Amino acid sequence: MTRKENALVGAVFAVGAAVLLSGCGSSTDGNAKPATDSTSTEPSMAADVPRSYNPCTDIPQSVLDSEKLHGQRIVHNDASGGVMWRGCGYVRSDGYGVSISTTNLTVDLTRSRNFPEATEFTINGRHAISTRQFDSPYIKEACTVNVDMKGGSLDINLNNPPSNRDTGSTDSCVLARGLAEKIVPSLPAAS
Repeated sequence: MTRKENALVGAVFAVGAAVLLSGCGSSTDGNAKPATDSTSTEPSMAADVPRSYNPCTDIPQSVLDSEKLHGQRIVHNDASGGVMWRGCGYVRSDGYGVSISTTNLTVDLTRSRNFPEATEFTINGRHAISTRQFDSPYIKEACTVNVDMKGGSLDINLNNPPSNRDTGSTDSCVLARGLAEKIVPSLPAAS
């Protein structure tokens, strides 16, 4: 992976983590807390990431090839408030960068954050949501799709600047949803 591609994947993941942390629950002394109050009607975060699927090894090579994705880089992260991601980042030369992870953030919790342009849909019988989780001027460059899994979700965090020759003219949420539609059939049925 080139230095530019490596930086793109790292930036996609770091910005996505920071944005999600800003909405994970209450904050005390600047530290985000998960929404775990038993009196709250707000969706809570799962205790751990789903372990039935590994985005670093379980995505079929045919899916990666069809999207021209390469340069796999592990992006395991733990954030304050108990948020966790386990997965890998990929890039498409002259195209988008994406991190594909399992996370303990559920689709319900993502929906409750009221991110801009939230769109709910179903992929192979699984509930999913796409959201814009970045502030302007980058809001249109990035999109996150979360697909329901037992104990969390599959998180596809895609960054697609308009300067990318191959994909820059395509909406990032269209790309993220298309990628999710290719990956989801490889998820185990019970996950």
